[in-house]
Amino acid sequence: MKSSRILKFITILFLLGSSIFIWSYLKGKKSEEKFRSVPVEKGDIRISIQATGTAQPQNRLEVKPPIPGRIESIRVREGERVQRGDVLAWLSSTERAALLDAARAKGEKEVSYWEEVYKTTPLVAPMDGVVIVRNMEPGQTVAVQDVPFVLSDRLIIRAQVDETDIGKIKKGQESEIVLDAYPQFTIPGKVDHIAYESKTINNVTIYEVEVLPSRVPAFMRAGMTSNLSFIVEEKKNVLLLPEEAIQYRNGETKVLVPGDEEPSKKRVYKEIKTGLSDGKKTEIREGLNLGETVLVREIKVWKSNGKEAGRNPFMPFGGRRR
Repeated sequence: MKSSRILKFITILFLLGSSIFIWSYLKGKKSEEKFRSVPVEKGDIRISIQATGTAQPQNRLEVKPPIPGRIESIRVREGERVQRGDVLAWLSSTERAALLDAARAKGEKEVSYWEEVYKTTPLVAPMDGVVIVRNMEPGQTVAVQDVPFVLSDRLIIRAQVDETDIGKIKKGQESEIVLDAYPQFTIPGKVDHIAYESKTINNVTIYEVEVLPSRVPAFMRAGMTSNLSFIVEEKKNVLLLPEEAIQYRNGETKVLVPGDEEPSKKRVYKEIKTGLSDGKKTEIREGLNLGETVLVREIKVWKSNGKEAGRNPFMPFGGRRR
């Protein structure tokens, strides 16, 4: 029992001593305010909404043969642009193919006769577009359900926009497209369509937004992933300050500026009016001019002897903080 009381007494003394040491250490410090100067600059500011999307054909059309038979010749290649009515391939019906095969056993004259009498059937493009798929080669047999070609009228970007942002998206709104495969290129575009029905992906409600590129570069392919920036508002060549320089005091927007040389007026607050902010920079509409300097507070902790505090009392041997 006696040893237990002695242990408690020693513990209390240790805690008391530790508290006195920590209190003395903290009391020996003082905070000194430091300021850095930031000039008012001119630049561009933009508020945008970020989204991801995929390059896809706006209208994807499968071209199927009108009759079963055999492909005699193909006149287009993948990636080639065609117009409505262009012949993509020539086909022989099943009967014509059988007659020609039988005629070849009788000689070229017999083949020429049946080729003249029994004409091939054209497979034509039903719309203007680009051949994005070519599945067949000459000599292959086809059925009416086969798809020798797929056409696309134009490539667009289908983006997924969160429902919290969809209210800021409008038809015709400017956007920028950056393909993951070609991050060094920025492709301008405009919103062409906003879906009327939402989708739920991973418990998030999204709306599909179609963005039409102003130009489709030769390297763009269907299925490519892209990052999009929908430009909500943008201003060019305006006065800007870092967001950290702006202070909100009693319902007013102010900045700290250098004052007179008198100690009591070394720094004064100045009221300003702001505009757009992207979270990093803020537009200055009134109260400051280009090149004027504002002060941004920095706080450093110093020891009572004037040297910068650099040791932690809680680390063994006063270890240096990292």
